[in-house]
Amino acid sequence: MTTAVAAPFRFFSLQVVRTRRLGPSLVRVTFGGADLAHFHSEGRDQSLSLFIPAEGRTEPAVPVELGEGWFQGWRELPDDVRAVMRSYTLRELRRDPDEIDIDFVLHGIEPEAATPAGPASRWASRAAAGDRVILIGPAVADNRAIRFRPPADTDLVLIWGDDTAVPAATAILESLPAGTRVRAWLEVPQAGDVQDVVTAADAEIDWVVGGAAEAAIRGAALPAADHPYVWIAGESGRVKELRRHFVGERGVDRRRVTFVGYWRQGLTEEQLREAGE
Repeated sequence: MTTAVAAPFRFFSLQVVRTRRLGPSLVRVTFGGADLAHFHSEGRDQSLSLFIPAEGRTEPAVPVELGEGWFQGWRELPDDVRAVMRSYTLRELRRDPDEIDIDFVLHGIEPEAATPAGPASRWASRAAAGDRVILIGPAVADNRAIRFRPPADTDLVLIWGDDTAVPAATAILESLPAGTRVRAWLEVPQAGDVQDVVTAADAEIDWVVGGAAEAAIRGAALPAADHPYVWIAGESGRVKELRRHFVGERGVDRRRVTFVGYWRQGLTEEQLREAGE
């Protein structure tokens, strides 16, 4: 039986249904399972916590039976037993059958990579149908782990995301209705990672390959707007710099800027959690 965490979130026991390579640096993993009947989300940047098995194991060890005490129990498990926890965003939720997609960036998989792949990249690169995971996700469609919330009077949406934020950013773009004006900058490691985004919005999307988009953003002539809304996500240091740019240099009301640090340069997710970020 799956144990609740804290409403509106709960544990979901899932398995891999299939995988699809989106590009040299991106793979989409589709998960299914009976628990997904209770998974609900209306957000296009819905945050999730994913648990994958420790290296050499086939089942993710998470003490869900401890209820609210699961986190302390999980931390106390031996390193070679404890499931690896990583944060991701939901790429898509489908019904009949119930499935969710999560897109993984494959950092460090190539033999010539400067830094070795982390456990999540290694797992995703070799994931196969039937592989088991545990997820903490929403049981209520509108929940606090949804960040993209443009005010009703928004007349221009501005989006930036590095490769870790591309899944959320592309899901947001695909969801926007006709008549929405959008300017977006999305970063990917290689040209083969650029995706076709189908959106009804009036969107201008710049794909930045293998580099940073800050210079392009700072030099861009933006469409005139009375009530712009900004969504920026990715490496936390760069997110903060771009927030300062949009608020301090572009004059965007800081209350209309959503900024999310998905990771921090030089720190693992475990270190970020220890630091309380």
